[in-house]
Amino acid sequence: MNDTDWQILIEPRRLAAVLGEPADTRIVDCRFDLADPEAGRRTWRERRIPGAVHADLERDLSGVVTSRTGRHPLPDPARFVAWLGQSGIARTTRVACYDAGPGMFAARLWWLLRHWLGHGPVAVLDGGFAAWLAEDLPVEQGVPATPPAASYPDVVPRDVAVDAAAIAEGGLRVIDARAAARFRGDEEPLDSVAGHVPGAENRPFTENIDAHGRWRSPAALRADWEALLGPAPRDRVVHMCGSGVTACHNLLAMERAGLAGSRLYPGSWSEWIRDPRHPVEQGAGRRDRREPPSSNLCQGTPGEV
Repeated sequence: MNDTDWQILIEPRRLAAVLGEPADTRIVDCRFDLADPEAGRRTWRERRIPGAVHADLERDLSGVVTSRTGRHPLPDPARFVAWLGQSGIARTTRVACYDAGPGMFAARLWWLLRHWLGHGPVAVLDGGFAAWLAEDLPVEQGVPATPPAASYPDVVPRDVAVDAAAIAEGGLRVIDARAAARFRGDEEPLDSVAGHVPGAENRPFTENIDAHGRWRSPAALRADWEALLGPAPRDRVVHMCGSGVTACHNLLAMERAGLAGSRLYPGSWSEWIRDPRHPVEQGAGRRDRREPPSSNLCQGTPGEV
């Protein structure tokens, strides 16, 4: 298997084929539960893909929350690089990441590595651990082995994110990945203010996944995204959500569709509302989307972030 197989998604059986190979490969379990922050690490210890290390959304894939940040700010680059090395990931390591199923947490690690740090071979497991189990592929139980440490060089993060000032300035196509009810402000289970950034458009991340919890085809995703964005330059498209996590799912979907080049607003809604000067809009906004049918793996809040 060459590195071109590790750019966006990897199928369960293709990943299973490299288990135990001497190639420099690391599998990362990103399972997480907002309602029970220790659940991800606990379930990883109980049962996981053989050799997988664990990435905790709040400890490893996010930075320190302050009165000015959103709920999951980007990690400190030096600390993130140190965690990569401790997890056995070097600059040339092939990385496959997965979560329970739909990829909302795994996509965060994918974006951090692939786009923020410019890491080459990294892919999300299509269908996540649920698909792995459904195909009766091997699992590992008990206390995990500590991987041999690697050396990941200091890397200056790339300019692939925007801040609240850029959103407030306007001129960007802001796509919000939250469920339609949260976007409209009908409900808000996680943040103190309901609604959305004025002018933003709603495209729930669950629309990237089919009824079986697998990613939709590149052609289907491309048709969807082109219908939404039209000829808008991709570098003017910015993705947000509640805290910069599920927005990465839409970034991955656009890349799978062959529409790379959009950016992330990491602070997202939970950061936007920290500043009372920022306007808030409620209702359908520019695009009223019906809630799509989705698999049990993708049901809304509180798993949606």
